[in-house]
Amino acid sequence: MANFYIHPNNVVHELPKNNQPKFFMFGVPSYTNLGDQAISLAERKYIEAEFPDYQYIEIVEEDDDAAIPVVKQCITKQDIVAFTGGGNMGNLYLNHERARRKVFSTFTDNLTISFPQSIHFEDNEAGLYEQKLSQEAYQKNPNLVLVARDAQSYHRMQTTFNNKVIFTPDMVLYMKSVNWKFNRNGALFVLRHDSEKVVKKSTIDNIKDILGNERPVKRVDTVLDEPQKITPVTRESLFDSELELFSHQEIIITDRWHAMVFSVLTGTPCLLFGNSYGKGKHAYFDWLEHINWVSYTDEEDTERIKQQINAVMEAKTHAYDLTPDFKQLHDLIAHNR
Repeated sequence: MANFYIHPNNVVHELPKNNQPKFFMFGVPSYTNLGDQAISLAERKYIEAEFPDYQYIEIVEEDDDAAIPVVKQCITKQDIVAFTGGGNMGNLYLNHERARRKVFSTFTDNLTISFPQSIHFEDNEAGLYEQKLSQEAYQKNPNLVLVARDAQSYHRMQTTFNNKVIFTPDMVLYMKSVNWKFNRNGALFVLRHDSEKVVKKSTIDNIKDILGNERPVKRVDTVLDEPQKITPVTRESLFDSELELFSHQEIIITDRWHAMVFSVLTGTPCLLFGNSYGKGKHAYFDWLEHINWVSYTDEEDTERIKQQINAVMEAKTHAYDLTPDFKQLHDLIAHNR
């Protein structure tokens, strides 16, 4: 039996029967990656703020299979189907890609939106095989629109699929910034432990030596050890706690894209290193290069890294507004009415 989150604190097993247009968001994560949780939170806030006439209904990833026939039975032409952004379209996380294929190839009569994300099918036999399966599934839906969150992904989606592709920032950049004016103390290293990790241990150790002489140093990840599961009921408080953690720091050193986004939201100096397929690098130069207190580097030279760290730590915060960059997505949804 599927759980449908009509409001974050209102879980039902049957879909509401009313004339209000529905916005079905599939693939909502329950795993503990706060970056992906923040995306789901931002998606809800975006639709509720920009399109309040829609009834927003979330379907957590493990309920996708059970929910599809239920939604299929009651969906109307005015409704929109979407699949959550984040992670990446490709063969690195196949459970998510298989779920996308199923949703996209099922709801072929409705506007279907793949929310902003990156794409990376590996250039090998396995990657090309999975890419072909995705091409076949996506092509079944003439109403499917893919949303890329970086220029590299935008061009790759255009050359990989026949579907319409648009270009919009990561949804977390829609969230409002916070300024809690905490006293800042310490350096926070927010680092991957997965297959996307490429930054060398020696580089991190050298940075710790630079920063640790003058301040406490702590290492965490945006993937939490506790709790074991996050739902739409619990995610906002965990997101707020993460922003509070960042707001106490003098500097963030990270190879996680969303750690940089959290740094933007909290006005926290941040230096971002790359991952295995460049999603953070490209998204930084597309959307965040103008923000003074965050920066990207591929450097391994300790002295040059030190110069970049000093530059972001000395930078003043300033106003920014990425709302106009969501115009393509806004127009897409608005034209469905």
